[in-house]
Amino acid sequence: MRYRRVTRWQTLPLLTGVTLAALVAQSPALAAGSTRDDHQSTQVQAPYTAYDDTYYEDAIGKTGEPLKAALHQIISGNTEKLSYSQVWDALKATDEDPANPSNVILLYTGRSQSKDSNGGDADQWNREHVWAKSHGDFGTATGPGTDIHHLRPADVSVNSTRGSKDFDLGGSEVEEAPGNLTDEDSFEPRDEVKGDVARMIFYMAVRYEGEDGFADLEVNDKVGNGSNPFLGRLSVLRKWNAEDTPSDFEKRRNQVIFDKYQHNRNPFIDHPEWVDEIWK
Repeated sequence: MRYRRVTRWQTLPLLTGVTLAALVAQSPALAAGSTRDDHQSTQVQAPYTAYDDTYYEDAIGKTGEPLKAALHQIISGNTEKLSYSQVWDALKATDEDPANPSNVILLYTGRSQSKDSNGGDADQWNREHVWAKSHGDFGTATGPGTDIHHLRPADVSVNSTRGSKDFDLGGSEVEEAPGNLTDEDSFEPRDEVKGDVARMIFYMAVRYEGEDGFADLEVNDKVGNGSNPFLGRLSVLRKWNAEDTPSDFEKRRNQVIFDKYQHNRNPFIDHPEWVDEIWK
C-alpha cells in the first residue's frame, strides 16, 4: 500500500491539539494468514505522519544504529523536564479516561478511577515506572525517573506485584488484575497494553544513552537483570510491538506529552516499524 505524501502547507491547519493524533496511520499488526510465531519476518508497513517532514526529518530513510542515533538526538533536544511531584498532575492529563474526564485509566487493570484517588494506599493509584527505576538506579531523579513517556497510573498493589521485574511471557494470573501474569522474575501485562509497554521500553533505550550522569539504558533478551541498566526480554517486546499496534489512547497520550509537557514524542508510537529497523 502506498501512502500519499502530504505537503507541509496541507498539514498546517491540522496541527492543533490532540486532533493531530488522527493523522497517524495505524500500522497493520500481522499480515493475513501469518501467525504470532512468524511475526519477525512480517514487514510492518511504514506510515506517513505529519511530523516526517519536520520533527523526524533527520531520521527518515535511516536504519540500524544511524536511525537510533538520529532518534536520540531528536527526542533529547529542547525537552522540558518535570519534577516527580509534577508527574501526578501530568498523568491526570495524559491518561485521562476519554469517556469520563474525571478519571484516569490504570495501565495494568484497565480500570477507570478517579483522578483524585492517587496516593499510596490499597486501591489507590500511583506512578508506575514501566522501565523499573532500579534498572539503572535512577530512582525518581528528574530525567529518566520523571519521564512521563514511561510513567503510567497503576493500582498500588498491582504496581507492587510488578515491582522491578523484567517483561516476559508466563506465570500465574495476578489476582487483582486478571489478564496479567507474573512469576519470580518476570511480568506479562494484559494483551491490550502489551504494545504500549514495549514501545515505552524502546523509547527509554533510545532516549537515555549514558548522558547527563544517568546510565546508558539498553534492552536485552534476558530476565533477572537486577540493578543493571538493562531490561528484557527483547524478543518478547518486539513481538508485543508487532501484535498490539498503537491505539487511539496511546496516540492521544503521545500528543498530549508533546503539546503540553515534555515537548518530545515517542517515535515508536508514530513509527512502530522502527523497532525492527533498530533491534534485529
